Amino acid sequence: MDELEWRGAVNQVSDAEELKKITSERKISLYEGVDPTGPSLHIGHLVSLMILKRFQQYGHKPFIVIGGGTGSIGDPSGRSTERVLQSMDVIQKNAESLNKQFEKFFGKDGFEIVNNYDWLSKIDLLSFLRDYAKQFSINTMIAKDSVQNRLATGLSFTEFSYPLLQAIDFLNLRQDHHVELQIGGGDQWGNLTTGVDFIHRHMGADTTAFALTCPLILRADGTKFGKTADGQSVWVDPELTSPYEFYQFWYNQPDSVVVNYLKFFTFLDEEKIKYLAEQVQAAPEKREAQKALAEEVTTFVHGDDSTKQAERISVALFSGEYGDLTADEIKQALADMPHVEINDQPANVVEWLVDLTKIEPSRRQAREDIKNGALAINGEKITDPEFSVDPKAKYDGRYVVVKIGKKRYYLAHVQ
Repeated sequence: MDELEWRGAVNQVSDAEELKKITSERKISLYEGVDPTGPSLHIGHLVSLMILKRFQQYGHKPFIVIGGGTGSIGDPSGRSTERVLQSMDVIQKNAESLNKQFEKFFGKDGFEIVNNYDWLSKIDLLSFLRDYAKQFSINTMIAKDSVQNRLATGLSFTEFSYPLLQAIDFLNLRQDHHVELQIGGGDQWGNLTTGVDFIHRHMGADTTAFALTCPLILRADGTKFGKTADGQSVWVDPELTSPYEFYQFWYNQPDSVVVNYLKFFTFLDEEKIKYLAEQVQAAPEKREAQKALAEEVTTFVHGDDSTKQAERISVALFSGEYGDLTADEIKQALADMPHVEINDQPANVVEWLVDLTKIEPSRRQAREDIKNGALAINGEKITDPEFSVDPKAKYDGRYVVVKIGKKRYYLAHVQ
């Protein structure tokens, strides 16, 4: 708990002193629930997963509850509108993808994944109303922030019942796996404390059960953390967000947030982070803290090889010496650059730039860029207007990379 506190990773805790005492005396089991509403985790999930991982490093046992049941109805917390319900087939497919990602983060020893569909699906309607819902007060539930925030726009009974199902999860884990602590985001406090209260009513007031939420993490501009400047999610799946894009997201964080992110999202110790904080003040142009952040988080999520590849791409693009990159690295590096489709037939460079790809607006402009040494193709400066572009010459015949001036890149994809 001291570790979490100096890192600024604790927002609210139920019975904080008792939890600190217990975790200093013995090992506990704890969990977080994750609904499989998407095909991959995104970096917003890392906020609470890093807390689970730190507990694991101290010898405690983390559980992940995949919400195969709760994910089918949707959590109202942190939302202003009703969720669109997904099919059970999509939920199951998403759950399988998440399982693989969790095992990569936590391993298989001292860690367990369970799916709440296994117990929630066995509860019939009348049993739910008589054995569970009877123990919840409408007055208490309606006072929760997650409910109050939705009353103006509307809240279905389906989503209103979500905290009950989450409380059943905690009770089930407490009874069957001796799980004593539930972790969640800041907007989950109402759901988590509902579970703690339910365990106390069901198993006795002296039963150990705790809730811990982490702070709301925002970008430097105050917008929701986990999305790029254009609002796109940063995914853990390398097919959805390449390791290079992932690395760049962290490297591009401003000085105003980078130290807090180092505390929250890395396993660097206090002394190292203090040094990096000093460097932010002394030599911000070196971006030493940002580089450490990008390296640490990318390695944790994608592994050391992917981090080295991301750094190699970054250096190549910055220097303009990208000719030795592989086809897969080029695909990552130029994913956000303008794309054109081409055939695999060789053509004169001026004709290719103007007529076939429309990269240049006119033959005059194309010849001028060639004459001035502003054009490079596949990392080679082109100064001869009679040069022939061979789309099969490099990058496994998949791409042709065009660079005009210092920063204008184009990726021609060979069809």
